[in-house]
Amino acid sequence: MRTLVKLEILRTLRNKRYAFFTVLYPALLYFFFININHSMPDGLDAKTYFMVSMATFGAVGAVLTGSAQRISLERKSGWTRQLRLTALPGRAYATAKICASAVTTLPSILVLFALGAAEGVQLDAGQWLGLVLVLWAGSFVFAALGVALGYAAEPNAVQPIVMIIYMVLSVLGGTWYPITGGLKSIARFDPVYLYNRLAVFVHPGASFDTAAAAGLAGFLAVFVAAAAFLYRRDTQQA
Repeated sequence: MRTLVKLEILRTLRNKRYAFFTVLYPALLYFFFININHSMPDGLDAKTYFMVSMATFGAVGAVLTGSAQRISLERKSGWTRQLRLTALPGRAYATAKICASAVTTLPSILVLFALGAAEGVQLDAGQWLGLVLVLWAGSFVFAALGVALGYAAEPNAVQPIVMIIYMVLSVLGGTWYPITGGLKSIARFDPVYLYNRLAVFVHPGASFDTAAAAGLAGFLAVFVAAAAFLYRRDTQQA
């Protein structure tokens, strides 16, 4: 399984589309948003807020658009059928996909944090490390969703499905602007919103949002169960 994870990671990192849409594009958006948002609700600092939201935007994009489309294409080409003929268990294949996808989120997170630091975001060493760890851990939720979508949709349909889900979750998740007022009652059912909430502990006077972490854990369980079910269904149909 280690070899499969390594190959998946290398294949993703060599993809030019991955570099643009999950690293460069969020970085460009970061500079755009910090220059147009001079006043933020609740006294939030724009540079810190968008550093996190663009990092999560790139991370979610890395695992959703990459893994879902790749799995769908591998199903069509017969590659997953060939793997089932080897000694590699099905659960190991799905686990390798999720782990490899989650690892590819780190470049987006680290690049955005480097830009934030260059723009004057000041956090202590523990906060920087904590941010990297919680955002990386949270990306496993969307890695599992990407695997489930890859088994749920055909290659000609998976990309638009993923993009629609990606954009809807981002809009309601506070990626483009902080969610305030009555929208919070809806946003708390959005895993992207909960993902962004993992970073609130870096704001003055705030603590780690355990409710958001618990909510993400619930979504992870649901997405992993969905991925397992869809994998078994695909195996029976093969």
